[in-house]
Amino acid sequence: MIGILTASVAPALAILCFLYLRNNYTFLTFKSVLKVFIIGALLVFPIMVIQHAFITENLLTGSFSRSFILFGFTEEFFKWFLLYSFTFNHNQFHKPYDGIVYGVALALGFATVENFLYLVANGVHTAFFRALLPVSSHALFGVIMGYYLGLAKFEKRRNVKLILLLSVSIPIVLHGMYDFIIIAADKYIHIIIVPFMFFLWWFALHKVKLAGQG
Repeated sequence: MIGILTASVAPALAILCFLYLRNNYTFLTFKSVLKVFIIGALLVFPIMVIQHAFITENLLTGSFSRSFILFGFTEEFFKWFLLYSFTFNHNQFHKPYDGIVYGVALALGFATVENFLYLVANGVHTAFFRALLPVSSHALFGVIMGYYLGLAKFEKRRNVKLILLLSVSIPIVLHGMYDFIIIAADKYIHIIIVPFMFFLWWFALHKVKLAGQG
């Protein structure tokens, strides 16, 4: 069990530390980041109940509807809702990069608990695959969500609502695309998922760079 717990936490901790410890970019306290991480971790359970109910009732059975609605929309919308509710008006939210730290913290809280439950059910031998794909993808969706949330908070013009819409819609679409590849690509999955993950990393790290300049 200790091995499973370590394998569940280590990838998330590594990614979160990489982004949080860029001290020239953020002055968020560890306590505030941990709070958001825990919120993300607790979100797993109501999401699991909702998804289980849909699966049990044979609703949204198609690959597209499951990928983009049951998984992409359900997970990313509720992440966004909690991220917006608990951080957007927080007095420690000082600059756009803080949105990325908050977004990654919440996403990795979610990913860590989800990863732990998966490893308990399927064994620690799947940990490397989980770290490369599901955990890192959740983190990258969190980067993108947090980037646009930070952009919206400090936007001085009139397109704040549009940026807020992008902060939830882009992660939903990317998450849906990721799950659609996993579910529907079959024997071509490795050919498609590798360039998709490279794109996701490039896109997210580009947003990190832009936020660091803000």
